[in-house]
Amino acid sequence: MSENPTRTLVHLVRHGQVENPTGVLYGRLPDFHLSALGRQMADTVAEHVAGWDVTHLRCSPLERAQETMQPIAATLELPVTIDGRVIEAENYLEGKRFDGSRNSAFTDIRNWWYFRNPLKPTWGEPYTEIATRMRAALQDAADAAAGHQAIIVAHQLPIWIARCDVEGRRFAHDPRKRECTLASITSFTFLDGRIAGVSYSEPAAALLPGKQTKKFVAGA
Repeated sequence: MSENPTRTLVHLVRHGQVENPTGVLYGRLPDFHLSALGRQMADTVAEHVAGWDVTHLRCSPLERAQETMQPIAATLELPVTIDGRVIEAENYLEGKRFDGSRNSAFTDIRNWWYFRNPLKPTWGEPYTEIATRMRAALQDAADAAAGHQAIIVAHQLPIWIARCDVEGRRFAHDPRKRECTLASITSFTFLDGRIAGVSYSEPAAALLPGKQTKKFVAGA
């Protein structure tokens, strides 16, 4: 690393709350949009980043991500690159419920084969593939914003796996313990093109009932 390394920040923003009255796993299904609260979360993130030195924006192709990006792009007056590599993880159980009811994916014996290996996981896209595509997207964003900052709007699981990849954590995990709330920001610090640290914040925490703002900083 040089004596005065080039410092670049890439921020992974999770989309805001989605309108989902039936409580299904929407995954990559079309026509799932932000709720009124989700739009408020997106506006809050836009206000939070307004003074940042952001020169590059990219976004998942899914509606909820693009709707979260809209106020950010308007505030920063920047174009948005749509990047399929930061899309939600593929899941074979899209459209199913996970609430313990008779129609739940867990209680339907036809779905049990998908749960045979939760370490991979066998219900959808392997964690290793998510990590590979997210690592490439992060690097491209860092290159595009070299010496400045970039924002990527994506989804909880890809963001969490990207963080686990950088921090050397195991990919297999309890989804309830992911530190990646709605409209949260997971930030990656690059020094001369290499990730040197990760930080996390929740600018929209006040909009999540029962939540308090969390911050942490960890070395890569």
